[in-house]
Amino acid sequence: MAITAQQVKELRDKTGAGMMDCKKALGEAEGNFEKAVEVLRKKGASVAAKRAERTASEGIVLTKLFNDDKNAAIVEVNCETDFVAKSKDFIEFANFILDTIVDVKPADIEGLLAAESNGKKVADELTSAVGKVGEKIEISRFALESTENGILVDYIHHGSKLGVLLKIDNVPADKAAEFTTSMKDVAMQIAAMKPLTVYRDDVPSEVIVKEIDIYKEVARKEGKPEQILEKIADGKMNKFYQENCLSEQVFVKDNSKKIGDIVSEFNAANEAEAKIVLFHRFHLSDENK
Repeated sequence: MAITAQQVKELRDKTGAGMMDCKKALGEAEGNFEKAVEVLRKKGASVAAKRAERTASEGIVLTKLFNDDKNAAIVEVNCETDFVAKSKDFIEFANFILDTIVDVKPADIEGLLAAESNGKKVADELTSAVGKVGEKIEISRFALESTENGILVDYIHHGSKLGVLLKIDNVPADKAAEFTTSMKDVAMQIAAMKPLTVYRDDVPSEVIVKEIDIYKEVARKEGKPEQILEKIADGKMNKFYQENCLSEQVFVKDNSKKIGDIVSEFNAANEAEAKIVLFHRFHLSDENK
């Protein structure tokens, strides 16, 4: 039977597949609309299988604050090329994933893939999206945070390849808006300066041991006496903490202060006990996801 342009358009509108793919699917289904949809879904699964071994290192990072900004989510969704990362189909899928995380609050990626939101199954939507864009798509990671007595602050860098979610507890409700403005600058600093942790006590012991070993070995090769290697390493570690721990980093917008000073000044002025609890920094180029 003859396939009309209107049929092709309707199938494209419903599935988002290419015009030629829609025409071929309708032909294979002998004009049956639902069978054509199934054909396209199967094609999507086929594309997904072919793309499974490809590297998905492009994509976008999205954040969302909800429940009066007392809850927040951040997610990284990847594809193969920057061209697809900017496409309507990919962006719609990434936003569907973000909305599903907010709606379902899954525990992990496996739970997210098994979830359903607004009548749509994540696994099916993933297969469909792969079929539409013709590239591998991965949901790499996500995080959900909440606070009862503090604030959550998000920041997406231009291009949506880098995002930050910051949590601060013990912020007086009447000062939340004011302090959020200050913490936006801190979120931007996290994006730019890439701290490892908030406080030096949070640095993993294995990282500390590795750094100390490196500092000692460098000093040893420089001919420094063995008995002062420990002291040299301690001095180097202080600099390491200042560069890699958020609270000790110099504030980029005012190098007379450290990030910890901003919080301390706020607390002193408001008789508060605000404390930066944690941050998530999602960057597409990060190797340790």
